[in-house]
Amino acid sequence: MFASLFAYKAWANAQMLEAMTAIDGDRHAEQRRKAIRVMNHTFVVDRIFAAHLLGEPHPYTATNTGETPELPALTASIRASDAWLVDYARELPAERMDERIRFHFTDGKAGEMSRAEMLQHLIVHGAYHRGAVGQILDALSLPRPADTINVYLHAAEPWRREQGGAAG
Repeated sequence: MFASLFAYKAWANAQMLEAMTAIDGDRHAEQRRKAIRVMNHTFVVDRIFAAHLLGEPHPYTATNTGETPELPALTASIRASDAWLVDYARELPAERMDERIRFHFTDGKAGEMSRAEMLQHLIVHGAYHRGAVGQILDALSLPRPADTINVYLHAAEPWRREQGGAAG
């Protein structure tokens, strides 16, 4: 299930990042910056939790970076991170999902979550923040991509449309 959800997350991120290219940086500089910062936040949190999953340190002292990346660079970073998460979720043995991992949040407070809880957090966290970026697009009267699992599944597996509604 997690491999499918991370494939959906990668697809939804790609759709949102593409939609963000329509935000005119001259006319709507602050909205473009906010949208990029929101997506950068999701990237940073993904990388922090990837480090926790691997039992490795991460370079982050906060859940966003001080500098706002350019959209093409952020897109490439998110694409690579999403590919890593898809592979990790696909290759993680089911018997390791309940393993609990102790870590520290960027504020220094201790935390403990299972691998499954961490993966679930990243799925939900990303969806929440893509919704915030969608609100920015809405406010600018720009089209927002459909960010639902059913749209993804039908795009990824078109045969579902052909067989949909069939009795059986």
